[in-house]
Parts: sequence; C-alpha cells; structure tokens
Amino acid sequence: MTPPQPAQFGTAMPPEAMFMQLSMGFFISQAIYAATELNIADHLAKGPKPVSELAISSGSHERSLYRLLRTLASVGVFAEREDRSFENTPMSAMLISTNPNNSRALVQWMVDPEHWKVYSGLLDSVREGRTVWEDYHREPVFDYLFKTNTPLGDIFNQAMTSFSQVTIPAILSSYDFSRAGVIADIAGGYGHLLGAILKENPNARGVLFDLPHVLEGAPAMLESYGVKDRTEIVGGSFLERIPVSADIYVLKHIIHDWYDDTNEIILGNIRSSMPDDAKILIIDSVIPPGNDPHPGKVLDLEMMIAPGGVERTEAEFATLLENSGLKLSKIIPTPSPVAIVEAVKA
Repeated sequence: MTPPQPAQFGTAMPPEAMFMQLSMGFFISQAIYAATELNIADHLAKGPKPVSELAISSGSHERSLYRLLRTLASVGVFAEREDRSFENTPMSAMLISTNPNNSRALVQWMVDPEHWKVYSGLLDSVREGRTVWEDYHREPVFDYLFKTNTPLGDIFNQAMTSFSQVTIPAILSSYDFSRAGVIADIAGGYGHLLGAILKENPNARGVLFDLPHVLEGAPAMLESYGVKDRTEIVGGSFLERIPVSADIYVLKHIIHDWYDDTNEIILGNIRSSMPDDAKILIIDSVIPPGNDPHPGKVLDLEMMIAPGGVERTEAEFATLLENSGLKLSKIIPTPSPVAIVEAVKA
C-alpha cells in the first residue's frame, strides 16, 4: 500500500488556515517526541499494526494513541489505513532505532522538556539581544549539558552524530581533500568527521584538536574508521592557542556557536599556526538572501537563545574572515543543510 501524501502548507489553504497551522507547529513537535518515546516506529518496523495492538505494546491509552497517530499521519509521519491500523512512512522510518541514519536522538534533543522550555524566552532574547538559556538553567548551555545534566548532554552528542550522518557524506562528495597531507579537525569532538575524511583519503594524516575531556571518546571512534594510527590527538582550548600545523583546518558547526569577537580569537589562533598556503574550511549553514526557506534560518533562533551564536550570510562570513586576517576564497554548496566556506590567509 502506498501511504497517502500529506497536504503541503499553503496548498489549497486560505491564509488564515495556514497561519493557524503554523501557529500550532509545536503541537506537531511534541507529537513526534511522544511517538519517539513510545517507540511507535519500532513497533511498526515489520509492517502495519492495529492501534489496539500498538497501545498494548507501547503501554498507551488506545484512544489517545489513535488521536496522536492520526495527527502525525496528517503530516506524513506514519500513515493510517482503513482498518484503524498504522504503518511507517519514509519520515517515520527515521525513528526506527535500527535504522543506521535514524533521527531519534535529534528529536529527543530538540523536544526534551529542559531544552524546548527555553523557547518560552524567545521574546526576551529578541527584545534584549541576549541568550536566555541561563534564565532557565542558571549556567551556560555547554556547562549545563556536559557538567550538570550529563544524560541530556549525551543525547545532544548523539543528536549531533545523527546530523553528521547527513552532512558528512555531503561534505565528502563536495570537497576534494586528496591533495592535503595533513588535515586538522578543530573542536572535532570524537573525530567522526575527521575519521570519515581520512578513510576516504588514505594518504593523508590527521590531527584532532579539542578539550582534553572531550577527546576521551576519540580513540574508539578513530579506531572504528581504521585511521587511529594516522591521527594525532591534541588537547587544548581554541580560545588560548591551537598548536597545529596542517594543510586544511576544518571547523564543523563551531563558528556558528559564537559571535564575531570570540570567532576572531579562534580564527586568529588558527592563523598563527597555519602555513601560508593552508586552507580553513568552515562548515555551517550559509543563509541565502530573500524569503526562500532554509534550515539555517530556523536554526539561527537556537543560536540566538542558547549558545549566543549566529548563522551567517556570505557577506557576514566575508567580514568575519577579513577581521581575522583571512579572506573568503569561495563557498561550496553541498547536498545538505550546510555549505563549505573556504578561507585562506589575507
């Protein structure tokens, strides 16, 4: 059976109906979160099941579960059949735990109560031009995630890994790393991206740079890619110095976490160590002009309220790089939400 396709926003909908649906968007986010926590997609992994059976296997109230799934089916997450049974769709298949590219952790991070409640402070963030995470958690976001609420920090790390499953293949298909002898991943975490790059480029060596406690999980990740023997692990803070010499420096989802003053320190520290012919690759969203939708335009709100960063336009990247003693050489789009901003010494 081919599942029905959900109606698209704005298709045969008057403006007032579309606006109402958009205003209730967080209902859908919460519904997806509930279905994720109830493992509904897993229960449907082998085929359609009646809602009565799903209620038993998920420990749910049958009528309430039906109403939840009917709502999600209307937007393409699950599909309802005529006999009050449900089946997975390509979107709900992203919630199956055995799917190697699943988005479960991404949903759990985005809609976790300790995360999404911060969005009630969005108005204050806009009015006052500041982050509001500390209003709700009394400390900066990364301190909270990695010192205070480490279970949520683990979910955050898993969510970033999940997102990397989409972006890393896109990066590898869009940029030629083959001429680089040494590739450095700055603030590269466990080395997921660096491991993938080195696996595809067997003649290159790697340097993984991050805070010492973050790097504790790196050896296992690098071993899983078979590149541990070609990778040097260097601990330190990019706000102090980056004692790494490489042909290519990669910063994936780092620059967007900070405003320009902090980024000028980070980029300046790389510039102090980089050879004259080296390149810096900033992997982030590049916000396009105009009114067309782009994931980075939405993610920019997260940067505003939580870490205190920003998703940038091409012009904003050019200004940041110029102020850091660098220059923008080109921007390479990828078949994913991110682009590659290539920079060299000015």
